[in-house]
Amino acid sequence: MSELNLNSTFVTFFAVVGPPKVLLSYAHLSRSRSRQQMNRLVALSSLLAAVVGVLMAFLADTLTSFFHVSDESLQLAGGVIFFLYAVGLVLGMHVGPTEDYSDELRNPLAEGLRELMLPYVASPLAMTAVLVESLTKDTWGWRFTVSGAYLAVVAINAACVLLLAPLLRRTQQTSLEVLSRLLGLLLAAVGVELFLNGLVGLGVHLTSSGGH
Repeated sequence: MSELNLNSTFVTFFAVVGPPKVLLSYAHLSRSRSRQQMNRLVALSSLLAAVVGVLMAFLADTLTSFFHVSDESLQLAGGVIFFLYAVGLVLGMHVGPTEDYSDELRNPLAEGLRELMLPYVASPLAMTAVLVESLTKDTWGWRFTVSGAYLAVVAINAACVLLLAPLLRRTQQTSLEVLSRLLGLLLAAVGVELFLNGLVGLGVHLTSSGGH
């Protein structure tokens, strides 16, 4: 049973903060940064994502108790936030600070981290997923399991970015926009699914039947 739960948790994290979502952000950043700068950015952002994710996993019960938040509320809020973010991608509206990709950046590492804060380092839905999964069982062993699944996805993201860096650097802007809109459609579906799960948890009866 624990293996099945681990697999389910890993798939959840992979969907909300996996390579398809992260590669898009790195593709934009790589157009104005050297390979060395991108490697440093990958290492630091992955470390920050790992630290934030593990902290959320172990502090889930404390945080939700302090703010009097239920699991269903987290699912509903996360679904709405993720859906809005996905709609922005579909419509071509980039969430977060706009950055001028000039040849000279004042601080490439700091500016890159700032742009990655929402989609990668502190993704709202990723943190919501960590909290929801961690609250499934009230044991330290399960929190370690959730942390391990999240760290595995972070490691996969870093590996994909490093391996695909040359390809990302040559990717055309039009291709990135097409990928952004396709990704937005998929992420919107995940957000809707999370929202529906929250409604079911609150006792709302959902049916796929079109009858009365």
